[in-house]
Amino acid sequence: MIEKLKTQDFDKIYDLMEISFPSDEYRTYDEQKELLNDPAYSIYVLYNESQDVKAFIAVWDFNEFAFIEHFAVHPEYRNCGVGTGMLNEMTELLGKTVCLEVEPPETEMASRRIGFYKRNNFYLNEFPYMQPPISRGKKAIPLLIMTSDGKVDKDTFERIKGTLYTRVYKYIERIK
Repeated sequence: MIEKLKTQDFDKIYDLMEISFPSDEYRTYDEQKELLNDPAYSIYVLYNESQDVKAFIAVWDFNEFAFIEHFAVHPEYRNCGVGTGMLNEMTELLGKTVCLEVEPPETEMASRRIGFYKRNNFYLNEFPYMQPPISRGKKAIPLLIMTSDGKVDKDTFERIKGTLYTRVYKYIERIK
């Protein structure tokens, strides 16, 4: 069902990213496209019969865990099971603990998003977490980490956080 991104469809993915996420939650076009050269980073896509993008998941695959950085369903296909099917297929394909970031449940939409992930066997970890700025000129964002396969302990959380800060956000490099 899902397949790796066809490079020529990157613009469609980026367009969906722009309408699905606040600007502080994604990189510039060039920075985002450059990630396709990182062997740990992949974008998986669900296409419709006309080869239009129904949904995508951008994932970082590390030794210890995988991290879903972006997951978006085209508005035309929302609320009809596309997200659930794609998320379940992705976690099965990865075959390891998967983590992702969510906004704290301070708005109805954030609470609904957390509920969606909980219904799909993800667990909310209560440890404080701040997503570093995703690129220059962007803001840090207070978020929470959800994980598949149960909640994680403090040491595992700190390892996940350290990997995200160094490999995904390259935060340590930028503050030196």
